[in-house]
Amino acid sequence: MSVSRTERLLNLLIALLNTRYGLRRSELREKVYHDTSGNDVAFGRMFERDKNDLRAMGFEVETLTDLGWSEDDPATTRYRIGKESSRLPDVQLGPEEWTVLLLASQLWERAALGTAAQSALRKLQASGRLAEVELPAGVQPRIKPAGQAFDDIVAAMHARHPVSFTYLAGSTGKEEERTVEPWGLGSRFGQWYLMGYDRARNAPRHFRLSRFTSAVAVLNKEHYRPPADFNIRAELARLPELPLRTAVVDVRQGRLLALRRRAMDGRADQGAGTPDDGWDRLVLEYRDPEVLAEELASYGPDALAVEPAELAAAVRRRLQAAADFTAAPVPAYAFSDTRPRAARKGTSEDQLKRMLQLVPFLVHNQGLHIRDVAEHFGITREELEADLRILICSGLPEGYPDDLLDIQWDDDHVYITQDLDLNKPVRFTVSEACALLTGLETLNTLPGLPGGGALESVTLKLLAAAGEEGLGAASIAGPQVAPADAATHATVRQAIESGSQLHLSYLAPQRDAVTERDVDPLRLYSLDNTWYFEAWCHLVDGLRNFRLDRVQEVRPNGRPAATHGPPAGGAPAKLFTANDDDTTVTVQLTRQGRGLAEDYYAERTAELPDGGLVAEIRFGNTAWLPMFVAQHGGMVRILAPVGLADAAREWLSASLDRYAG
Repeated sequence: MSVSRTERLLNLLIALLNTRYGLRRSELREKVYHDTSGNDVAFGRMFERDKNDLRAMGFEVETLTDLGWSEDDPATTRYRIGKESSRLPDVQLGPEEWTVLLLASQLWERAALGTAAQSALRKLQASGRLAEVELPAGVQPRIKPAGQAFDDIVAAMHARHPVSFTYLAGSTGKEEERTVEPWGLGSRFGQWYLMGYDRARNAPRHFRLSRFTSAVAVLNKEHYRPPADFNIRAELARLPELPLRTAVVDVRQGRLLALRRRAMDGRADQGAGTPDDGWDRLVLEYRDPEVLAEELASYGPDALAVEPAELAAAVRRRLQAAADFTAAPVPAYAFSDTRPRAARKGTSEDQLKRMLQLVPFLVHNQGLHIRDVAEHFGITREELEADLRILICSGLPEGYPDDLLDIQWDDDHVYITQDLDLNKPVRFTVSEACALLTGLETLNTLPGLPGGGALESVTLKLLAAAGEEGLGAASIAGPQVAPADAATHATVRQAIESGSQLHLSYLAPQRDAVTERDVDPLRLYSLDNTWYFEAWCHLVDGLRNFRLDRVQEVRPNGRPAATHGPPAGGAPAKLFTANDDDTTVTVQLTRQGRGLAEDYYAERTAELPDGGLVAEIRFGNTAWLPMFVAQHGGMVRILAPVGLADAAREWLSASLDRYAG
């Protein structure tokens, strides 16, 4: 959508909001579109596209007809937008309610729903000032959806389009093409599942996103209607957990301490033979062969899946896919000059949505410095001024100067004196309602939330404000975020609150060793139910992130934590902290794996015609990158430096040689 189209849509919206009787298509064509082409068919298509765009933003365009006439007659059909039906009702929140709402809005930070959550939060803030709140000390729970497939399915589900993809069937072990009407997405047993109607089998089915072997294709020209009473949480509760099984794995002596910790006591079945010299045989419990295969593939030539055959085949398939991708020709690419955004590139539709939040925000926050306004909306001053210049040129069709939006910022303080009934935020979209309501539901298991029933009360208020769009929250269910290591979590949280230093014994997988460290803890955060804490590590004299389930022992050492200032990077915490001496690595990602560019904070990206990316990422430790390539099984490869690319290639070759033998 070009800038001119942005202006046109804004003027169309203002015209339809400010008419009681309604405007005929001919009037809109002349006064808003200024179209004199005479091509009725082309104009009709343009007008229908614009109406659909306004509906997607939360404005329902009403169609009125003169008595006795049909909607098919343009001369007797009028259009308008009801002011109250398009507006978000006032929602009054107290400090404790704002606290849980801010936590819920941060959950989806690195997914498309993160953009929707922030948009919904700004709508709530637009009609009043945010109460002064204090988030729980150092706690930032987050949800990590299953890559690009998650975003594609959510978009298709809310637009009610079917999707197609290639799927590795658990029952047959074969890849199959599936076409599904998506009803819901949810997390269960640490995995994300799609539930919907499988057209090939004419029955509802569930699909685990980690078994998708292709990108998701959205069938934009088709539509479906989901069951009215569908609830993803109820459906996921019916899923049986996979049975507990045992695997036989050979491990190189002196390696893979983390895997050895999970090994069962006892001997492996003698039918599996004996391990080679220099190798130990372990027996491991597991439920999902694909999850264990991903881990074992990352260990490359240091581990060999012996039994069952299904597990060995899954590891070999990942390694072979990674090797094939590594050997493929390198595509032509050119980096953009800007760092990628957290979810997707900004569009003119995003700009118009932002401007519709900007007007009511300015109405209720007169005289703010332009820098503070830009910071609130997460944009630059230049982007904000571009928004304001479009706004001050918009108004009623062929109106007088008083019929235009009136905004001034000459002294760097922004004032608005004419809002043309855009002084209230637009009602929630389905995605916005889902993002906040699902986030609130996910927080149910988080310890230490504000008391007084704040979580329940803010949920009820948002459900009332969201109306019909709030029903869409039944289609998405987040994971449990309660920490599995409750005692460690409590110790770290208490140290953050009291400003105490901690001593810990920590299993560092990249070093394959247990280290002793003194750390100054800064904050706790999670990815789904895996919890981390960020701390200043005195062993390396720098910021590091520690997984709670790798902490062998933790206790206060009796010393106060040093003052390091607020954690850098804002919320959420970054899983990887960049340093000046990091190595810049160029990687190629498939469409399935392009989300890794965001997970690892790519500094530059280049789009590829097949939907993949080439990304530049900074890594402090490059020795583990062959494991990274093997783990993701054909979704990522190293292009530069050449030495690292060769190391990954040799790692994969040695790994496949073990399985060939």
